[in-house]
Amino acid sequence: MAGERLTIGELARRTGVATSAVRYWEQLGLLPAPSRASGQRRYPPSAAYPAGVILLLRAAGFTLRYLRELLAS
Repeated sequence: MAGERLTIGELARRTGVATSAVRYWEQLGLLPAPSRASGQRRYPPSAAYPAGVILLLRAAGFTLRYLRELLAS
């Protein structure tokens, strides 16, 4: 659906993580800050891709700190 936006809960369900993890990744700069509608975070469906990459790299043993440094460079 064109223009579809996901709430933080929907993004968390699609990626299999807690909403607090999504917020934390956003705080670290690993996920871009989403738009807001009525105060709610609204993510594009494509936000599931970087979340999946984060999960993959975490499973490979990389720390979130390292991922943040990697993105900053």
